[in-house]
Order: sequence, then C-alpha cells, then structure tokens
Amino acid sequence: MKISGEKIVVAGLGKTGMSVALFLKRRGAQVTVTDSSADKELADRADTLGKMGIKVELGSHNPDTFENAGLIVLSPGVPHTIEPVMRAVERGVPVIGEIELASKFIKKPIVAISGTNGKTTVTTLAGKMLEESGLNVFVGGNIGNPLIDYVDSTKRAEIIVAEISSFQLDTIDTFRPGISVLLNITEDHLDRYADFNAYVKSKGRIFENQEGSDICIFNASDKHIRSMVGNIRCRKIPFSSEEHLKGHKEYAKILNDRIDFNIEKSLAGSDLTLSGNFSLYFSEIGIPGRHNIENVAAAALASLAAGGNAAGIRSALKKFSGLPHRIEHVAVIKGTEYYNDSKATTVDSVAKALEAFSRPVILIMGGRNKGSNFSILKNTVMKHVKKLIVLGEAREEIKASLEDIVETVSAESMEDSVNLAHGSAEPGDVVLLSPACSSFDMFTSYSHRGEIFRRAVETLKRREVNVDGLE
Repeated sequence: MKISGEKIVVAGLGKTGMSVALFLKRRGAQVTVTDSSADKELADRADTLGKMGIKVELGSHNPDTFENAGLIVLSPGVPHTIEPVMRAVERGVPVIGEIELASKFIKKPIVAISGTNGKTTVTTLAGKMLEESGLNVFVGGNIGNPLIDYVDSTKRAEIIVAEISSFQLDTIDTFRPGISVLLNITEDHLDRYADFNAYVKSKGRIFENQEGSDICIFNASDKHIRSMVGNIRCRKIPFSSEEHLKGHKEYAKILNDRIDFNIEKSLAGSDLTLSGNFSLYFSEIGIPGRHNIENVAAAALASLAAGGNAAGIRSALKKFSGLPHRIEHVAVIKGTEYYNDSKATTVDSVAKALEAFSRPVILIMGGRNKGSNFSILKNTVMKHVKKLIVLGEAREEIKASLEDIVETVSAESMEDSVNLAHGSAEPGDVVLLSPACSSFDMFTSYSHRGEIFRRAVETLKRREVNVDGLE
C-alpha cells in the first residue's frame, strides 16, 4: 500500500484518529485530520499534531478537504454516509477505516469478534484464554487499543484478537480475519443506520472476505445470523443449544449444566482433537447470566480454533470475574445489592441483565435513545422489575412505554436515581443500573456514567454507616 507522499485525510480526532494520523505521518504521508467538534480535548490533540507537521481542521468538515484527498481514513465514530464523504466517493476518492488500514500491515492471524452485545467480554476472555494457553497475544480493535498501534509497537504476537464494531465493518474492503466470531444481532444504532436490515447487513460483512481455509464461529440460536451463514465459504463452527447444531460436526453445545466442545483442529493446523470429550461446567464460570454462558462458549471456541487448549481456557476462567460496567457488583447496603451495568446500551442487553437475577429488581434506565423500541422489554420488566426509575433524554419515552406495567418515577440525576432506588429497596432486592441508551446526553461515555453511579452508591453507603453503623 503506497503511503509516502500521498494526500491522506483522517476523519475523526479521537484515540483511533490520533493513532492513524501519527502512523501515516511516520510513513511520509501528507496528513490532514478533520473533526466536526472543537472541544478542548481535541484542541490539545490538534496542537500536538500541528507541531509534527500534521494539518488539523476542527469545528466542521470542509468538503474540499475530502474531495482533494488521495485517500480518506474514517475513525469509527464518523459515519461513512456524511455528505463530505459521499461527495468524495462520487469523485472516486477511496474511503477505508482504521481496521482495513491496519490489516494491510498485519501478517499474523486475526480473530475478529463482533455482535451487538458481549463483544468486549468475549474479546477480553478469548485473549486471556490464549495467553493462559502459552501464546503471545495482542488484544485490540474497538476494545480501546487501535489495531494500527500494534503495527508500530515492539510487541510481536502470534495471534491478534480484535473487537470489531459494525461501524468498523462499514469501511472494510479486503479485511479478512482468519477466525471470525459473530455473537448476536439485535436492534442497535438505528439512529445511524437506515433500518435494522442495514445494521444486520453491516454485521454480516465480517464474513465476506473469508475463504475455505478460514473459520467462522457463530451463534446458531440467532435467526439473523443463521440466515447469513449458509452462503459463506469458510469452515463453520456454531455454538448453541442442541436443536440448532444438527449437521455440524464441530460445535459448542450448551446443555443444562455445561458446555460440550468438539473441534477437529486449530487454524494453525495443530493436532488438537477433542472428539466431544471436553466440557466446561457452569460452576466453572464466574460471571452471571445465561448470556455469559454463550459468551464463554464463543470465547472458548475462538481460543481453541486459534491454538489454545482446555487448560488455558479453565485457567483464564478461574481468574476472570467480568469487566467493569457489565453487571458489576458495586455494594451491599442494608441487604440490597447494587449492580452497575452501564455498558447495557440496548434493550436486548437490559433484558439479559434482568434475566440474570431471580430477586426483585429496582431498575434505573435512561439516556439518549439510539432508535430502540423500549416496549420490547414489557414481558421481562413485568417478570423481574418492582420499580423503574428513568432519567435523561429518553425518560419520557421509556415511561410512556413501560409505566402501565410497573411503577415508574423520573429522576433528575444519577445521584437522585440512586437515592430514589434506596428509598424503595428492601433486603433481598437488587438495584440495577442498566440504561438501554447511550450516555451522551449527560455523560462523556458509558464508563463515565458507570463511575458516577458507583460514586453515588458509595456515598449512600457511607451515609448509612454514619447514620446507624449497620454496614
């Protein structure tokens, strides 16, 4: 790929855009970075890049900048459908994303993991399973470490494990993972895609360049995924309950108390043979919820397919207690348990979180709607939730969808939400933050939202200790 001397525009000055700009500059490109925002953090980054001879345009996207480029590299947060990009495409300017760019310089096999929910958990867990199996691994992509950073790092890995979002898949061309993993597809990002079918099509692009020697691991319980795997060319290994595994010799079969694995050989062509005699019992899995059984099945299959082993998988599971902001236990206050599930930005992820509990739940929801239909949650809320607290931009919409089946009150802030929940909680209850929305109305990120929730719970706990010393 020719870079030196080329006029390349990098759209988006987040972490990924910064990494891409520096990568291209080091290789002699004439780099311009553009971002429609002009906040202080970006201004600081622009100053750093400017001192290195990289032109930065903040506050808007200049169409001329895009149309005069030899190549445009989009950050995940920049839609490929914005007008300046579309006009440049009409003029024949090629447009790719950071994942596509990085893959042209990576020679080691890539395990690419996508899906609406569970991507980060499965990516992290698969990486740990491979490390515990004795392999050198780089874990990156949408998880926070851009793949382009690996290309220029001194670390040399035997396998790359990458979380890949639909936004990143929108801008691939030749990207071909040795192992693809597609976990599930439920409604999400409908504020960015024309409709759900467009979102499904985007997720399916993870398979499009794979060949017969490659491996795809997929959730056979998901009807949208089942409909797309029939025509793909790679070696197919499903995970699911038994009813969806007919005709497959390799699989992860989810039973009532365990997962049975059968895989003939790894991607590297090792002598690994399991013949159905490797099982993981649910008691060995330390993260709650039926959805995490599926996540473990997918991560273990990916690990085995990439050359991992059963001992490494078990060792990783013993050490893994879950990730922050994903049904994360925060505190117990007067017999009520508080959980932070701020990463749950879809209705499906909220449903799965609620199903992880057999006790009454006081649910905190709200934020900026991504095009979700909250009424889909009615049956699950009716079964699990004793009180609903709503906040943020979408609170009236959520309230209108669910107040007829559960007592619903509005809150003005996260602190207010926690205090309202505490006022209604009884010993044995669960207070769960699981928003079903993005965080950008009130917070800078889902992690910021989760931290504010944690802080509010910790403040509440200290207050209760000071009042009566019971905790």
